[in-house]
Amino acid sequence: MLVARLSAAVFVIAVTAAPVAAQTYPTARPIRMVIPAAAAGASDIIARVTADHLEKTLGQRVIVDSRPGAGGNLGADITAKAAPDGYTLCMIQVGNVAINPFIFKDMPFDALTDLTPVAPVVNLTEVIAIHDNLPVKTTKELVELAKREPGKLNYGSAGTGTTSHFAGVLFELMAGVQMTHVPYRGAAPALVDVAAGQVQLAFVGLGSANNLVGPGRVRILAVGNLKRLAAAPQIPTVDESGVPGYEFIAWFGIVGPKGMPPDIVQLLNKHVGLMLDDAAVQKRFEDAGMEPLKESTADFEKRIRADYAKFKKVVDAAGIKPE
Repeated sequence: MLVARLSAAVFVIAVTAAPVAAQTYPTARPIRMVIPAAAAGASDIIARVTADHLEKTLGQRVIVDSRPGAGGNLGADITAKAAPDGYTLCMIQVGNVAINPFIFKDMPFDALTDLTPVAPVVNLTEVIAIHDNLPVKTTKELVELAKREPGKLNYGSAGTGTTSHFAGVLFELMAGVQMTHVPYRGAAPALVDVAAGQVQLAFVGLGSANNLVGPGRVRILAVGNLKRLAAAPQIPTVDESGVPGYEFIAWFGIVGPKGMPPDIVQLLNKHVGLMLDDAAVQKRFEDAGMEPLKESTADFEKRIRADYAKFKKVVDAAGIKPE
């Protein structure tokens, strides 16, 4: 009889202990959301919208902590080395885990094994923004101009190794053209120089480009999606207007340290999904040129691994060496 009672007690403890992390999380302390980029950029906007929503639905404060440096490696590494208890998260973008491993000689963490995928949040479509006086009306005409004058067209980006840089690299490879890359410290200064005619074009996010669109300044030639954007249906895709199959999407999503309890991961994924179903949140993202990206943790992990493989091929084909 005593053995039976002890066995029953052990069973009850085991059953109630299994989901205890999700039951108590996040009551211990505020959640820290690291941004591996400078404040006021796309990562910052996405993280703050997400933090605001999670605060309301989880009932716990979410502190946004900007930690730029080393192309995003600093903030991601802080997250990778944090306790895997769900109280340190990171709003990464595709470049942090699918480009950096191939352009930095000394990565402080393993992008595929040292982070736990939690949930994607948005896609940020890269667009081709050109100086308004450039004599091309379509992507096909841009390709023809670049082929007539190899290396003479300059394209700006948010910096070497950034997604906007690799959007240009992929374009060159798929279009069979050679252009000159001009790296800047962010998309804003690159676009300012496009507007001034100092560089002919830039691969940047739609939201950033929209700020400088106007006669004699910037014109958006095409978007990097395979389908036209709901927020800008009048703008053709690169795929349909000159470079078939071209697609470049810079996604942003939440990761944590490896070893996070699965129930906490699923809880966070659920709450991010609820946020992306909110019409007001969707509007905020769409106004910034972003599209909600709702996926399971398993699908998010597949996305990371697929892009890791994709950009390794791009780096190898372009002959880019780690520095």
